[in-house]
Amino acid sequence: MTSTPAFSRALAAGTVVLDGGLSNQLESAGHDLSDGLWSARLLAEDPEAIVAAHLAYYEAGADVAITSSYQATFEGFAQRGTGQERAAELLALSVELAREAARRARAGRPLWVAASVGPYGAMLADGSEYRGRYGLSVAELEAFHRPRLEVLAAAGPDVLALETVPDTDEARALLRAVRGLGVPAWLSYSVSGESTRAGQPLDEAFALAAEAEEIVAVGVNCCVPEDADRAVELAARVTGKPVVVYPNSGETWDARARAWRGDATFSADRVAGWERAGARLIGGCCRVGPGVIAELARQLGGDGPPAG
Repeated sequence: MTSTPAFSRALAAGTVVLDGGLSNQLESAGHDLSDGLWSARLLAEDPEAIVAAHLAYYEAGADVAITSSYQATFEGFAQRGTGQERAAELLALSVELAREAARRARAGRPLWVAASVGPYGAMLADGSEYRGRYGLSVAELEAFHRPRLEVLAAAGPDVLALETVPDTDEARALLRAVRGLGVPAWLSYSVSGESTRAGQPLDEAFALAAEAEEIVAVGVNCCVPEDADRAVELAARVTGKPVVVYPNSGETWDARARAWRGDATFSADRVAGWERAGARLIGGCCRVGPGVIAELARQLGGDGPPAG
């Protein structure tokens, strides 16, 4: 692989702290993300808001900012009247905005940018990224992902975040699509228990990435913290690679009431177990904010702000 190995060296040297949920940070700042493009809408409408959200996580102690491109696709932009050339500019902009936040952070430590690549279902904006099995072939999914992966890779991120992947068909497509791009990637499934969201055994899902040269970490995200506990152990054992883990807060989304229910179960205290089991990229996803990331960074011996 032709990529600079700096990010891989960072994983080998110790645990790297990821950011938390970008959408909840933007919503807490007063932004409406009800549009089908979700946070990607702000790439065109309010890019400074995205910089501010990334900056909040860097200043909390995160070493990695995951870009606002999760739901940014050529097809999704086209549905809202944005042409291919402009869509490519916005995809590249997502990487530059995270870089700008890193520059403003003046952290005195390496700060990394992960270009988010959400699943096909994220473009549909109907919740199908939590089910998978879209009725598309692996080849069709590869053709969907490859063009934006090429644009994101050309924008110069440190790593590609292939995240919230619901099933093994899409994982196979993504593993094909990242070949030859010259940028390392992590592969992160959304899971339920010890299965992918589509119901496939996690050990089989993780095994797909074991021999993929481009994949520098394998794991889970956008799941409840309890499901992450077992998944980290399994990913480390099956692949022998560093593990990435960034679950949700543990609250559940009530679609009818359009509100979060239940209590948060994500605690910085539980990350020590993930680290012992092989996790080297640890952070949070939905409903995990800068305060929790600051605690997590302190727990991992990182550079979070002082308590109190």
